[in-house]
Amino acid sequence: CSTFITSGLCLIQEDDAIEVTSGSPLPGVKLQQLDESMRIPKETIDILKDQVFAFDTFFVTSQEPYEGGVLFKGNLRGQAARSYEKISTRMQNKFGDEYKLFLLINPEDDKPVAVVVPKTSLQPETTAVPEWLAAGAFGLVTVFTLLLRNVPALQSNLLSTFDNLSLLSNGLPGAFFTALLLGVHELGHILVAKSTGVKLGVPFFVPSWQIGSFGAITRIKNIVPNREDLLKVAAAGPLAGFSLGFVLFLLGFILPPSDGIGVVVDASVFHESFLAGGVAKLLLGDVLKEGTPISVNPLVIWAWAGLLINAINSIPAGELDGGRISFAIWGRKASARFTSLSIGLLGLSSLFNDVAFYWVVLIFILQRGPIAPLSEEITDPENKYVALGVLVLILGLLVCLPYPFPFNYDSINTDF
Repeated sequence: CSTFITSGLCLIQEDDAIEVTSGSPLPGVKLQQLDESMRIPKETIDILKDQVFAFDTFFVTSQEPYEGGVLFKGNLRGQAARSYEKISTRMQNKFGDEYKLFLLINPEDDKPVAVVVPKTSLQPETTAVPEWLAAGAFGLVTVFTLLLRNVPALQSNLLSTFDNLSLLSNGLPGAFFTALLLGVHELGHILVAKSTGVKLGVPFFVPSWQIGSFGAITRIKNIVPNREDLLKVAAAGPLAGFSLGFVLFLLGFILPPSDGIGVVVDASVFHESFLAGGVAKLLLGDVLKEGTPISVNPLVIWAWAGLLINAINSIPAGELDGGRISFAIWGRKASARFTSLSIGLLGLSSLFNDVAFYWVVLIFILQRGPIAPLSEEITDPENKYVALGVLVLILGLLVCLPYPFPFNYDSINTDF
């Protein structure tokens, strides 16, 4: 029965609102030990079965004990969202706020099930340090790695950093633009979450000496009503980050470097991303040649880093934005398959790319899921939101996939 409600779901009573925590960035979530006083009594179960559930909503055919509550199997009548609303109203009228209802899909047979649990059967998350203190520590380290990432002289010898702290100021412009993209990404989540009533925790920014940061881990602190709301919140951050990042990336090619020199890179670096390589070829044309150094505005590199961070968070795995998107669009079972596939591909990529290796580690430690149950997981999101979610997944793929085509035809002729 623990398929549905896991240790990733925690309850907090505050102003008569239910708050939960899914995807804790720090270990320490514990299930509360149940005693008989927390379990739903048989008399209540009979009332739920005979008076709360009914022919017009969910006709119960069988029931099973479920972690202090009860799991009802049966036949769903009408639209899931409307039935959920009717059942919730009846429960409220009979029992007040004593119980919580979930309308889910049974992974064993893909049929709807209703789960009712006492709110007291869930325990708040406990952590070794306050959330804001831990997030602040993560943020300070991330600021350092953002600065370090933009000072190549220090990257070659990390131990020399503390003897040359003044050199970190050289990384301020690049750190600013990458941090700007990170901030816009998080702001997208926050604004949409506020409009949907989803409560978010303090973002935990994850430092990275390779690209400055791996993005932020943002917890969902209440029970999300349905898959469409989850999709809106999950897709909002990457869409905001990709939009600004793409604009800055284009401006980097259009605007001349302020010092007239810019950053000199080999054309081969644009083979690392299908999106970056395609845009570079489109805008630079024949100037972009294999094996030829090219000078670009540093904004190109800074924006590219922001696009990569957004793409990493759009991987359809665990509780990453991409994992939440895939769950919201295709459901829990498909999401689990996407997670396994993504981690497998990342594992193969880690043999050649250290960024992929560290991301696999982070997913396993912090973001592997499973995603906490939604109040109602049966109703599919509207097509327009599905399209936005798929767009995020495609953009992430385009940023991460290599550009396979040569940048000039001369390179083809020399191969024969």
